[in-house]
Parts: sequence; C-alpha cells; structure tokens
Amino acid sequence: GSVGPEICCRQSQAAVAREVRTQVDALHHCFSWRHADRATAKRATSVLAELAKNEEMVNVIVEGGAVPALVCHLKVPPMAAAVEEEQQPRPFEHEVEKGAAFALGLLAVKPEHQQLIVDAGALPLLVTLLRRHKNATNSRAVNSLIRRAADAITNLAHENSNIKTCIRIEGGIPPLVELLESQDIKVQRAAAGALRTLAFKNDENKTLIVDCNALPTLILMLRSEDAAIHYEAVGVIGNLVHSSPNIKKEVLNAGALQPVIGLLSSCCTESQREAALLLGQFASADSECKVHIVQRGAVRPLIDMLQSADFQLREMSAFALGRLAQDTHNQAGIAYNGGLLPLLKLLDSKNGSLQHNAAFALYGVADNEDYVSDFVKVGGVQKLQDGEFIVQATKDCVAKTLKRLEEKINGRVLKHLVYLMRVGEKSVQRRVALALAHLCAPEDQRTIFIDNNGLDLLLDLLVSVSSKHQQDGSVALYKLANKAAALSPMDAAPPSPTPQVYLGEQYVNSSTLSDVTFLVEGKTLLCTQNCFACFFRCIPCNV
Repeated sequence: GSVGPEICCRQSQAAVAREVRTQVDALHHCFSWRHADRATAKRATSVLAELAKNEEMVNVIVEGGAVPALVCHLKVPPMAAAVEEEQQPRPFEHEVEKGAAFALGLLAVKPEHQQLIVDAGALPLLVTLLRRHKNATNSRAVNSLIRRAADAITNLAHENSNIKTCIRIEGGIPPLVELLESQDIKVQRAAAGALRTLAFKNDENKTLIVDCNALPTLILMLRSEDAAIHYEAVGVIGNLVHSSPNIKKEVLNAGALQPVIGLLSSCCTESQREAALLLGQFASADSECKVHIVQRGAVRPLIDMLQSADFQLREMSAFALGRLAQDTHNQAGIAYNGGLLPLLKLLDSKNGSLQHNAAFALYGVADNEDYVSDFVKVGGVQKLQDGEFIVQATKDCVAKTLKRLEEKINGRVLKHLVYLMRVGEKSVQRRVALALAHLCAPEDQRTIFIDNNGLDLLLDLLVSVSSKHQQDGSVALYKLANKAAALSPMDAAPPSPTPQVYLGEQYVNSSTLSDVTFLVEGKTLLCTQNCFACFFRCIPCNV
C-alpha cells in the first residue's frame, strides 16, 4: 500500500489527475469504522499527501476534488449503534485523520488554496483534533495526529490575516497554548510554530496568547537544549513583542531577557538571528533595558556575529547593536569590545539594509567622545567618506555621523588626535591628518598642520607610490585651502605690501630637483616639496 515518489516525479499530470480521482472516489465511499473502509481511507490520504509533496501537482489535486473529501475525514465516522461504541474496535484510530490533516496542510502551502480549505469547514475540525489527546489511549498515534493538525493550521494561517482571525474565533489558540506543555517535543514545536504564525501582525491574537498564560512556558522553552524548541519559542516571543510595547513589558517582567541573551551563543544560527532581532526590539524604546542587555553580556556575542558567514546573522546583530548604541555607556562598550572595525567593514556590503544597520550603529558610537580618537585611528572617517551607499537613508546617516565627529574634535579629543599624529605609527598619523583636514575647525589649522607637522604628513602623501594616497592627500589639501580662504579678514593675517616670493630657476620646473608634479590647465608643472610648503604656509622664501 505504500506510494513511491515516482508517482510525483515520473507520471504525467494526466496520470496524476486519474490517480487523484481514484483516491477521492475511494474517500467518498469509505466513511465508516469497517476495517476495510478505514484501510482504504488511510491509503487514500497517504497517496494524496505523497502527491501533494510535489508543489507542481497541488493544483491537479485540488482540481480533482480532494479538499472536501479530505476535510470529511478529519472527523471520525459515526458508530453503528450507541451500545456498540465501547465494544467495537476502532481500526487505524487517529491514522486516517492524521493523513487527511497532513495532506490538507501540504495543499495549504499555496495561498490560493487556503480559503478553499477553510470554506470546506476544515478549521473547527482541526481545532477539535488539537484536543484529542485528552481522551486518547494511544499517545504516540494521537501526538502524531495533533502535530499534523497544528502544522495544517500553521500553513492555513501563513500570511493570511483573515484566517488567523478565524482560527482565534474557532477557539484554536487556547489548545495550542496548552500543547506547549506536551511531553512530546515534536508536539511542543508544532504548537509553538502555529502560535508564532498566529501572533504575526495580529494584535488580538497576541493578546489572547498572553492572556492564556503562554509566556512562562515559552520562556522555559528558550532554555531548551533542543535547538528546534528554542528557535520556535524565541520566534513566538519575537512576534508577540513586535509593535506591542505592553506585551514587551510583560515579556521582560516574566524573565525573558537572560535566556534570550543566552541564545546569542546557540549552535543554531536561526535562534541566534531571532534572539538578536528580539534584543533590538527590547532596546528600541526602553533606555534602561539597553543598559541591562549590555550588562548581562550581549555585546561580545553580537560583535562576534557581525563577522559570521551568515548574511542575516550579520544584519540582525548590526540591528541590535545600532539600538544599543543609543546609550552613552553602551557606545563605549561596543567600541571597547572591538565593534568598530567589523561595523566599518559592513559598510562595504552590497545589501542596503545591512549597510544601513551598520551605519546607524556607527552613528551611535561616534557620539561618545572617549572613542572618537579610536574611530579616527582605525580609518573610520575615510571609510565613511569613500563608501558607496545604496539607499538615501544611509547616506543621510553617514553625513550625520561625520557631522557628529566634527563637533567632537575639540578639547581633549583634539589633543589626543594631535598626540597620535606625532607619536603613532605612520599609517595612524596619516589617517589622523587626513581626518583633521576635513573635520577640524579653521581656527585649529595652524596648531595642527603648522605647529605639529600635519602639513608634512599630507605632503608626503602626494609623493606616495599609491594613487589612493595621492588622491586622499590632494583632496585634504584642497579642503584645508578652502577653510583658510573662508576665514574672515579680521582673523586673517594682514597681507604683505609686496607679497612676492622669488625662487631660483633651478627650483622651478626642474626635472632633477622636483619631487611634486602638478597638472595645471593641461600643462605639467614641477616643484619641490619644501618650496610648496613655503607657499602653503605663506612664509617668505629666501631661497
């Protein structure tokens, strides 16, 4: 009586249609407790379920009239007589209903068939099946049936708000919450999966799930060693919390925060992703919760997730860090734990959402003056300036970040940067000089670039073998010149009566002594670096 996959894969649609009609006809004529009828019904539901595993055949099955036939077998046949009810054996008890629920769940994968199944009367029967464990003797068979019924409800409700509401009206939520405490792990998982779907973007369903006291059990499931269990549980809680501030408070008061943070280190990447998303939701509105999340150890695993090979994991961890980074102490914690470099690296992503989440997190970190120097030291300013950003919101966020950094470059931050420009490694000195050329106040230019040799660092870039260094140096010098020109006449030094500088012929356009090349109006002009520095400083040259 078994059906091989060759029915789905090898037979033509016409052959499948004939097979469907045969099985549907059998279901219409075997609705009784007779052993032969139950055996026929069991085989027919199994054949239809096997065929429905191939999505290409689903339409053929539905067009063959399988839906009403399968819905009919979600309920048990009537007994021959009331006195015989306890005496007669019940062949294949739960098996036929399980096969019918399984087949209907597979047909419901296609959205266009969901309402057809509901209109055929499936919902109240599936809800009834969820309660069958109360009077069952064969726990293994009934658990398998309940799991298939819960899965069918999940598929029927998937992205269908009307059916989600109908399931609530039919009383489907209380038994699903009750099944979270089943001894069978697969039943727990199926019930949580159904609740997860029913809670998504349906406020009335969310409220009822919480009112049915689901939270304590769901939070216990977060601590399960079974990845499939804690993945479904964190998914349910995430959907309950989304856009529901009151439920968010209830979830936190019920003790969900620490087990959710624990899931950041789960072996299941899906659970890690859901946990990061949930922490971002916890942190979005509650400033106190932001601090608690960091205090309880979330930052390090979130930063580790930024470097995961899983794209969605990187996205959700950047999302969570972005929300946490709106607190001053958290900003310091993210930077201290090494979050700057991986966040900056994510700006190279070709995905707009990932880029924006990283940019938003960096915007938060840039607000902490204790780590502005670190931001500059690792090349963060150049990364923001050179990035190719996909969406306008990210471009705006980057512009605000640069503005925020500019506002911080004064006082002790400026002193630290100038110190780094003098004693840091050569690469760090260059990054600091480039950043200050763009971000420092005009009145600080002389201190930075004349008194502390910042100008020499920029000029060195012009003779670098790297075209990128040359470009960065010339842009920075151009920026400095514009800032100098913008100074008011009262702030500028009085011009010399005869502002002339004379250079010997050997220093002008000399191919042997020159080490700087300019392209002016299509013509090449050679010069020495020292003479150029004299011009820039407006110091008379007596060479």
